[in-house]
Amino acid sequence: MKQESIQKANRTTTKALITYAVKQLFFLFITGLLLFISLGSLQYPMAWVYLVALVFIVIANTLAMDKTLITERSKLQKGTKKWDIALSVYVAILGPFSVLLISGLDQRFGWSTDIPSWVNFVAVVIFLLGSSIATRAMAANRFFAATVRIQEDREQNVVCTGPYRFVRHPGYLGGIIANIATPLILGSYFALIASIGVALAFVLRTKLEDKVLQEELSGYRSYAKKVRYRLFYALW
Repeated sequence: MKQESIQKANRTTTKALITYAVKQLFFLFITGLLLFISLGSLQYPMAWVYLVALVFIVIANTLAMDKTLITERSKLQKGTKKWDIALSVYVAILGPFSVLLISGLDQRFGWSTDIPSWVNFVAVVIFLLGSSIATRAMAANRFFAATVRIQEDREQNVVCTGPYRFVRHPGYLGGIIANIATPLILGSYFALIASIGVALAFVLRTKLEDKVLQEELSGYRSYAKKVRYRLFYALW
């Protein structure tokens, strides 16, 4: 019986790994497709720089996360807060894709004045910095789910190591930084408007999720008293 349970768990994990890998490859494909279609050309170097950086981050996230977290993130789980279904789709898909679309169209039709190349490359560094904060949060927190829910089935507890020593939602902080940097990598001032929209959605999600955790996760209120800031250190 124990052997059968182990085999079943292994099959579930393998299936989740395959599902996760397919989703990530599809995400990268759609990202590149959307970007280059909106650009109307493959001849834009910073688009390739962005895609290489994105591939690097996807690989880093996959290697950093707990194996059981891949299973958790492979599909919509029971107990997900209804309000977060729309928010998670926006901050993870619709918002970032709108940034890429506007950036590509901006380059294609010349809406923005030329952004100096040094700004593009500084933005790459900022993008990698923001993404690495999110990756570090994912590595420290085996409960870093794709949607907001209390993971009673995984015996969720409070995580206070790594970047969680400084702010309570470092993954969202990293996401905000990376999203703000993206249009500057791609040379678009207009796409910053969409990036700010994503940032505001992250702030709203942080507020709502923090409320859920304080009300429903044992030990979180004590943690919140020790780590005072939700998202921006020394500010909020």
